[in-house]
Amino acid sequence: MALESEVDALRAVPLFRAIDPKELKLLVFLSEEQVFHDGERLCVQGDEGDCAYVLLEGEALIVVEFDGVDRVVRTLGPNQVFGEIAIIRGVPRTASVIAKGDVRALRIQSEVFLKLLREFPDMGLEVMRELAKRLEVTTQELAQAQAQSAA
Repeated sequence: MALESEVDALRAVPLFRAIDPKELKLLVFLSEEQVFHDGERLCVQGDEGDCAYVLLEGEALIVVEFDGVDRVVRTLGPNQVFGEIAIIRGVPRTASVIAKGDVRALRIQSEVFLKLLREFPDMGLEVMRELAKRLEVTTQELAQAQAQSAA
């Protein structure tokens, strides 16, 4: 995909909307486009989190292994980011991500991602908003699961 197309794709991601197009070009240039096929793992729960990904095309499943059972907790689509938690906290991956069909993604190394957070406070604010939104959804899902198991 052409550089301009990838920059346009990043501008559709809430996390990157506040970043100047010149800086997005640099981000794309410093990142690596990768293609995954159905069933391939983009990352594995427990592995070192050394990068974040932006889905450019296709869908991917977020899968969490708990008590030896893999559970799909969410489906991601184009213009969604994942992997930033492992980078920000410096912890292993909290989930595996598996391609559902063909997926094209932009792989952003941790140093590049963290540099962007330092240089663009608005991006840091968007990361916090996204993580807060995920926490809210997870809390609601857990409450629903508890209610169903109690019934």
